[in-house]
Amino acid sequence: MHLTRQFKQLDVKMTMEAMQGSQLRWPAEWEQQEAVWLSWPHRDDLWQGGLQELHGRYAELAAAIAQEAEVRINAAAPLHAGLEKLLRGHGVERFRLFDHPTNDVWCRDHGPIFTKRVDGGMQLANWTFNAWGGKFAPWNLDNEVPARIAESLGLPQVRSEMILEGGAIEGNGEGLVLTTEAVLLNPNRNPGCTKTEVEAEMHRLLGTTHVFWLGSGIEGDDTDGHIDDMVRFVNPEAVVSIVEPDAHSPHYRALAENNERLQDLRTPSGHRVEVIPLPMPQPLVAQDWRLEQLPASYANFLICNGSVIVPIFMQPKEDDRALGILREAFPGRRVVGIDARRLVIEGGAIHCITQQQPI
Repeated sequence: MHLTRQFKQLDVKMTMEAMQGSQLRWPAEWEQQEAVWLSWPHRDDLWQGGLQELHGRYAELAAAIAQEAEVRINAAAPLHAGLEKLLRGHGVERFRLFDHPTNDVWCRDHGPIFTKRVDGGMQLANWTFNAWGGKFAPWNLDNEVPARIAESLGLPQVRSEMILEGGAIEGNGEGLVLTTEAVLLNPNRNPGCTKTEVEAEMHRLLGTTHVFWLGSGIEGDDTDGHIDDMVRFVNPEAVVSIVEPDAHSPHYRALAENNERLQDLRTPSGHRVEVIPLPMPQPLVAQDWRLEQLPASYANFLICNGSVIVPIFMQPKEDDRALGILREAFPGRRVVGIDARRLVIEGGAIHCITQQQPI
């Protein structure tokens, strides 16, 4: 199967205007950001009836982001008046609302990935989104979000029919990408595709040069195993990686295998990458819900200029331990926790609902 046939260019005009491959660089999350994007929650059929509580959590998150960068929100126009009132009521002034309707909230996955161009400009990588292998219909509006953002900002985009979610990849800003076989090689995303083909398409849209593959993800993860619940770069040559010492835990086998693989992780220049263990919270279990074991993870944090915004689960001992490790990993940054229990009911946390836009 040839890559050029497998992943055809979806938008000839915009692709011709956009740059590709070595003309691009995918910035690391700790680099300076102009804004952070959210997709506003609006569906009453989700969140176990806790949509109003979730709005409060979103406003709390927006307030934390607004101290560091502008908050940009995808939401259908009829939602804007109530949304603005809520944000201002929480003291949020640094925000912009965009008439970008969505199906769901997971902006990391359905939103664009911003890249830097060699000419000093910026553009968007616009992957195809199918709701994690067709699990949660409809997803038609979510799949349109990157193109809507490109149009609203007047930025070029390079598009691909390859199915990829932003939470499935983690980069160090210097060409290295981490991902998992359980997601990008899953038949529900890109059937019949090889690692070589997937890697080449990532390099085309992001300007990356090296991919390091882990295996599968934690239990209860609807995404089939996103990297942002397990391993995150904290600088170009160090990652935090979730560990589970309890051999009886449903997470144990996958995390043990991934951490073993990480011993071979090197930067493109050949330096060994330091692996910093990050613990799991105590198990979160949902009663009478599609997810019995919730995929709660402290790795699902957002780096936003001077802050690191971390999901916590109201487990004082475990939360404090994780926040302490992250403070050591991010010296000079403010590390703050936000209660993510309502978010993880639907399978994600802070990183999953955000997408940074670099300067």
